Amino acid sequence: MSQISVQDVIDAGRRTSLTGSVLEEWAVKGTPKQREYLHEILVAEHESRLESRRRRLLKAARLPALKSLSGFDYNAVRFPTDYGREPLESREFITHAQDLVLYGDVGTGKTHMASALVAAACNRGIPARFFTTSALVMALRRAKEEDRLDKELASIAKNELIVIDELGYLPIDTEGARLLFQVITDGYERRSLVITTNLEFSRWGTVFGDDNMAAAVIDRLVHHGRLLQFRGESYRVKNALMK
Repeated sequence: MSQISVQDVIDAGRRTSLTGSVLEEWAVKGTPKQREYLHEILVAEHESRLESRRRRLLKAARLPALKSLSGFDYNAVRFPTDYGREPLESREFITHAQDLVLYGDVGTGKTHMASALVAAACNRGIPARFFTTSALVMALRRAKEEDRLDKELASIAKNELIVIDELGYLPIDTEGARLLFQVITDGYERRSLVITTNLEFSRWGTVFGDDNMAAAVIDRLVHHGRLLQFRGESYRVKNALMK
């Protein structure tokens, strides 16, 4: 038999996806050392695929900046009595298709937390997407104008976690409000939604331009969701160079 080159091994590996029966057959045939070597190859391949998936998901998430909850300052955050850091950081709310509303003062960490939750989901192999409210409405409006709204909504729906950042920071027209309403209601009990806002629920009617539409959104969010309140001085102001 001719000597097998490194390239021969690479080419053979790229042409196949191993089945259980093949793995069992060659694991039985192999010596302990050969089985150890085969095991190391398979573990390395598995880790490589996971890392590739993490990178793809992080790129698709469109994060404004890569953030982490490691070292996050929770002093500004007030949790509900039945919720806290541990369940938040375990991301169990995604598993149960639950929602979070991060509400409070500007610059207190709402966007940081939302971004970190998306990054953490992607690192766990969970598809997630970050939108500012204005960017989401713009994308939906463009898709509607180009007669591909259903395709755009289906693409968004592939994510298990969706962040809608800065709700209420900029005005939304009637059509934009209806499109946003569609994304929120389509995800009800199917995927997790995180919304960041500086507006209390009583003022959401001004965002959607319709109190009934706002009430329907709030009703869905509170059913399987939790409100995290952020209070305090803006981190950016506190650490600003301009005094």
